[in-house]
Amino acid sequence: SLTVKRFAERHKKAKTALLLLVLFGTCLLICVGFLTPAISIRSAIEGVKVRSSELHYGVVLIIACILLVGLFVLQHRGTYRVAFMFAPIVILWSLSIAAIGVYNILNWNPRVYKALSPYYIYTFFRDTRYDGWISLGGVLLCVTGAEAMFADLGQYTAASIRAAFLSKNFAAVSTSFYASIPDSLFWPVLVMATLAAIVASQSVISATFSIVKQCYAIGCFPRVKVVHKSKWFRGQIYIPEINWVLLVLCLAVTVGFRDINHLGNAYGLTYMSAMFVTTWLTALIINFVWGQSLVLALLFALFFGSIEIIFLSSSFIRISKGGWVPLVLSVIFMLIMFVWHYGSRKKYLYDFHNKVPMKQILTLGPSLGIVRVPGIGLIFTALVSGVPATFTRFLTNLPTFYQVAVFVCEKTVLVPYVPQKERYLIGRIGPKSFRMYRCIVRNGYKDVQKNEDDFENDLIMSIAEFIQLEAEGSGTLEGSVDGRMAVVRTSEKFGKRLEISELERNGEASSSMPPTILNSSKSHILQYLQSTYEMESPGSTLRRRVRFKLQPDMNYRDPNVKDELLELVEAKQSGVAYVLGHSHIKAKMNAPCLKRFVIHVAYLFLRKNCRAPAVVLNIPQTCLIEVGMNYYL
Repeated sequence: SLTVKRFAERHKKAKTALLLLVLFGTCLLICVGFLTPAISIRSAIEGVKVRSSELHYGVVLIIACILLVGLFVLQHRGTYRVAFMFAPIVILWSLSIAAIGVYNILNWNPRVYKALSPYYIYTFFRDTRYDGWISLGGVLLCVTGAEAMFADLGQYTAASIRAAFLSKNFAAVSTSFYASIPDSLFWPVLVMATLAAIVASQSVISATFSIVKQCYAIGCFPRVKVVHKSKWFRGQIYIPEINWVLLVLCLAVTVGFRDINHLGNAYGLTYMSAMFVTTWLTALIINFVWGQSLVLALLFALFFGSIEIIFLSSSFIRISKGGWVPLVLSVIFMLIMFVWHYGSRKKYLYDFHNKVPMKQILTLGPSLGIVRVPGIGLIFTALVSGVPATFTRFLTNLPTFYQVAVFVCEKTVLVPYVPQKERYLIGRIGPKSFRMYRCIVRNGYKDVQKNEDDFENDLIMSIAEFIQLEAEGSGTLEGSVDGRMAVVRTSEKFGKRLEISELERNGEASSSMPPTILNSSKSHILQYLQSTYEMESPGSTLRRRVRFKLQPDMNYRDPNVKDELLELVEAKQSGVAYVLGHSHIKAKMNAPCLKRFVIHVAYLFLRKNCRAPAVVLNIPQTCLIEVGMNYYL
């Protein structure tokens, strides 16, 4: 097993092939995200035609489209207000179809239980042969979890719940579910079927948001805005861009497929293809991640894969009857994700190979050979060591920087969630007199940065705690290049080093104790512009505004620690600036034509049409500094 894993790690083509397989499987699930609402809601509404046979096709289509638009429009409000209804709806729906099944068995054919015998499986394929093999694609959907709902709505002909009715009324096969319902229960069941379809669609849409969020977290999806409110359930998110893309695709397939059987073909092929890819990826996880033997992984893949390939092969016959649509869209989505990952990876490698060694920075002295002005500068970088070229370019063009410099690096780790206490890693860069720190923010691939979180205040508290712990312990040796990193929020004294007082909108402290007066270094014009921006930007008023000061009863063994903490508090009061790189991506002159097309056309198109880094990080425009950089990939 180690040999296979090492082969995959050492060979670039093997890693690329594995990445493409994972991305293709992910894109298949994204296609399920818009096919599920389309087929479930439309098939539920199709029941109206049982009672109104003269009803025009367009009326059913309009009703389905209205429900779909309403479903996606309400996504931004979250489902926490109506989530309490989901369980009762599913329970009532399950009881309804169970009751209808019992009714049909007793009313039409009590001997239908004999169909459970394996003998009838043999006779079915013996008599039908090719047609029986073709029907396997619909049979699978009748027995797979949530997809049983679509079978119950009459799209496939092998649902066991309707076997008794069909045995006596085979002519009603196309509308077998609604035709088998007693007349007095038709409309209540129709309403219940529509509500159940909406619940199933909601769960799939939420799962699609989660999949896209995880792909974005590991650098395989363009930047999008991820919304999570504190009153929502943990893990419940909303992505505006994906929501509207799903709505457009959902309406397109609903209107485009006039024959609902073609829509069922597209859904069935997509779902079974995703299952097949998942099976082989699970086999790799068994071997690579869980450390089990290669034989066990192969047995797992062969056993389940051989079953799935039989059903999948029957679905391939339907590619020309609607099945090609999700396959083409999956390939397009896969190319988008791969191009973004390729460009982002090349950009990171360029930063890594062009970073400035810390020893070169340390030779400049505490002032770095520039003018240090009051305030805190947060330099965002993807590097966990060294100094990014963005910082040195900034100093070259404008030989001045803030009194306190913090290099911030956000990293996604391979766990779903990172506890808040373990999220921040703080370290020192260079001697203490340099006032330079490094902060690594560790996020899980399911973690979402809430709008209420105040990153600035958490960072100041973490740095203050690090300064105290460093003085109380062994500390970083003076003159070191890169100090040790520490998880400071696990300290019992965290949050007790500095005193915090809330600020009202007029800038006065709401605490009863008068805080230390610290003058801001901002000019009156800049303060006026910032106040005007905050008044015109509703989102900025939600930011928690506090003032820090030293604890009056705190004893310091080293007076330098008090001076450093006081300097940190003064810098925070003067203002915080965010320094981000504004990159211009170019391919090398000797790059192949395909690479030049990917960089100059595909990747640049995605960068121009996705969210900017400042928007994703929720950085106010008045605090943003962008440094232009040319990248030759």
